[in-house]
Amino acid sequence: MDIAKTVGKNLQEARKAKGITQKELAGELNKYQSDYSEYESGKIQLDYEKIVYLCKRLEITPNDLFGIF
Repeated sequence: MDIAKTVGKNLQEARKAKGITQKELAGELNKYQSDYSEYESGKIQLDYEKIVYLCKRLEITPNDLFGIF
């Protein structure tokens, strides 16, 4: 599995665990829901600022996000 798909899968799981919708997170990132969904599908890679924000917001570590254990 490539890293973008791993990140997307882990991002989706963390978001769902917190009970947050894609639309809510997209709004916080000043994105459309359709754009945000491409992060979770692995079509678009996250930049550093978004990685940091999402890890803090979802209370996960970068290792959790990247699937490094």
